Amino acid sequence: MAHILIGFASMSGNTEDMADILASHLSSKHEVTLEEIDDIDPCTLTDYDAVLLGSYTWNDGDLPYEVEDFYDELQEVDLAELPAAVFGSGDTIYPMFCEAVHLLETRLKESGAAVVCNGLKIEMNPDTEEEIATCREWAESFSSHLRISI
Repeated sequence: MAHILIGFASMSGNTEDMADILASHLSSKHEVTLEEIDDIDPCTLTDYDAVLLGSYTWNDGDLPYEVEDFYDELQEVDLAELPAAVFGSGDTIYPMFCEAVHLLETRLKESGAAVVCNGLKIEMNPDTEEEIATCREWAESFSSHLRISI
């Protein structure tokens, strides 16, 4: 059983809904801690066996303000192959759809994390059965990459 941190930033509740779906699915096999990103000290990420980070994209491809400090501080942390992945919600009317997912993936890799799944991107809120199933399948894929199992 792995101890997984799911950190998220959500303004409208869309990314938080994704985090809740992921946490619900993963908690059947793992210990899951769910926290807002602005409450997480990046230095504590290595206290977990794996990390999922979620964020909406602000404006036209920017990180939201509540993620900026975390993102900057993450650069100073050695994540030493910590399994990680990123998810987020966005709106395809913007040319940089879910760019926060790409920014966080890049920073995790720069900090030494092993990003084990491609980012999960959902248009707005995961409110259809298909989108909820996509979130669950992504969580299962992430879980399958963990060295620690039940």
